[in-house]
Parts: sequence; structure tokens; C-alpha cells
Amino acid sequence: MASEPECLTCGACCFSQLERYVQVTGADYERLGERAEELVSFDGHQAHLRMVDGHCAALRVEASSGRFVCSAYEARPQTCRELARGSPECRAERDAKADRPLIALSRRREA
Repeated sequence: MASEPECLTCGACCFSQLERYVQVTGADYERLGERAEELVSFDGHQAHLRMVDGHCAALRVEASSGRFVCSAYEARPQTCRELARGSPECRAERDAKADRPLIALSRRREA
């Protein structure tokens, strides 16, 4: 089995075409602290991480280094905490969305 890519060079799990992608619980919202309003959107009583340009609003796409950095890593929601690098869920995210981080990097480099 090939070695798993480092999360900072992958970022696939942070991308989605869904507006309601990562659920945010009350504990997650509290942990996000002063950044909660910036990063969370509400649909009625349900909260999710806000999506911007097809990825989580907390994700920084760094064109110069080719890295994908979570700007809220220490306070990230439980769903994000539970996704283990190299797990079947991680591999499924990479298989389904491997092109999205590359497209985002390309767009940033062109801008």
C-alpha cells in the first residue's frame, strides 16, 4: 500500500459542492469561539461550517507552497477531528475529490 499523503498536501476532505457539508454542534460552536460567526452558517436550527469557493471557510489554500491549512485546526468541529488520515473515509474523500484541491491551487496561482 502506498503511503498516505500528508493532510497539508491533500485537503480533499475540506472540499464539497454541498452548502451543508460539516455539521457543527453546540460544543463545536462554542469551541470555535470568536470565529464561530465567521465560519458557521445556520439553516433553521442546524449549523454547518460555511462553504466558500467549494471548500470550508476555515481552509486556507496556499498557492505559493501548495498547502491546504485549516485556520481553525485547534478548534475544528468534532466531525473533522474524527476523520483519521489514511482511514477508509479519508481514502474515499481522496478518491471522490482528488481534483478539487488541485483546481483550487491552480485558480489561486492564476489570480
